[in-house]
Amino acid sequence: MIPKQKVALSLSNLLIIGSAAFLLLLLWQLKGLIVILMIAIVIASTLSPLVKSVENIGLPRWFSVIFVYLMLLLLLTGIGLLLGPTTINQLQLLLDKLPVYLEILGTQIQQFMTEKGFTEPEIIDFLNKQFNLQSIVSWTFKSSQQLLIGVSGLTRGIVGGVLNVLLAILLSGYMLSGSQKLINGIVSLFPPPWDEKLKAQVVPVSQRMGGYIQGRLLVSFILGLAVSLGLKFLGIGEFALGLGTIAGITNLIPFFGPVLGSIPALIVAIAQGGWLFLWVLLLFVIIQNLETYVLDPLLVGSSVNVPPLYQLLAVLSGVQLLGILGALILPPWVAGAGLLLQNLYLNPKLAAEKDDN
Repeated sequence: MIPKQKVALSLSNLLIIGSAAFLLLLLWQLKGLIVILMIAIVIASTLSPLVKSVENIGLPRWFSVIFVYLMLLLLLTGIGLLLGPTTINQLQLLLDKLPVYLEILGTQIQQFMTEKGFTEPEIIDFLNKQFNLQSIVSWTFKSSQQLLIGVSGLTRGIVGGVLNVLLAILLSGYMLSGSQKLINGIVSLFPPPWDEKLKAQVVPVSQRMGGYIQGRLLVSFILGLAVSLGLKFLGIGEFALGLGTIAGITNLIPFFGPVLGSIPALIVAIAQGGWLFLWVLLLFVIIQNLETYVLDPLLVGSSVNVPPLYQLLAVLSGVQLLGILGALILPPWVAGAGLLLQNLYLNPKLAAEKDDN
């Protein structure tokens, strides 16, 4: 009997392993759809408070969703018509002048190293070994311009194109309009008492995920506006709006975004000469400290409540998996998962330990 039992257990384990492998393979094949669903859930969580506010007036849920989406579409269209042409023209002008600016930068670096006693072959070898500055700056300019005209091509092929973005928006609208039925259907798949426990976590998890995106957008808008006004005051008015837009868009990426956003402005400042580089550098240092110690803790940190190390790991993992888009959508998922872990495991565990004592 014992050998038969071992064979039965082995077959059972093989079935479990095979099923798990098949599920992983299926998820990998559907990775594009899964990413779109992740984006849709983040969008729905972000817009849920607005829909709830409109619904409280007495309007039907479906009409509230349509109303919010139409208002956002009108708002974005208005901003695009008001600032879009000027911003795109400035970005195009920056792209046209970029080779000249980089040539000036290379000349200044070469002069500096010559003064330090380096020979010309050593200088060329040094520059070749460094990161490709021109590629980074070109990517920043082009990425900002693409985002402004609605082209989503920043994700290394997993999620890209207007069709996928529209699909995520449509799915988020469906989730918002039929959220209660959708939630009831999902939690019904779990046995009691987990169905009720998970249902109770939907609202707080959604609030935390949406709060992260709302705070990130607001901080980026403030930073982009501050950069534009600061650069205009410093005398870079012909590029101020474009450079501010770059800084605001890249700031959506935690940790690394502010550094990427400062590079184009610093290159322009170096090319124009004088003390402008130091003033622009000081401007970005001040704004970055204001964001780190005031805006982020006030507008983002209070809603996320995730240690900075975990946020950093989420950003790095998102970049590895999905490119730039992953750095935007993975942190709110980490924030939501952290709240779920806290409410369903850590808090009950602490309560049980207190009862035992």
